[in-house]
Amino acid sequence: MSDEDIDLSDCPEITPEMFAKAVVRRGLPATKAKAQVTLRIDSDVLEWFKSHGRGYQTQINQLLRAYMEAHR
Repeated sequence: MSDEDIDLSDCPEITPEMFAKAVVRRGLPATKAKAQVTLRIDSDVLEWFKSHGRGYQTQINQLLRAYMEAHR
């Protein structure tokens, strides 16, 4: 199916106001309270995460959570 064959007539128009109110969840369950910490990470590891763009701290948190849950 090509893009032209897709019927979008029943989809509401997305406005800039909708984007302004949007929350990016990326499929996560409800977030818990966050704690700000100082954490020493090897510089090459941190640079690797940062090289993937915005959200690198969330990615680190997701990996730590997955590790925690796997080792309960």
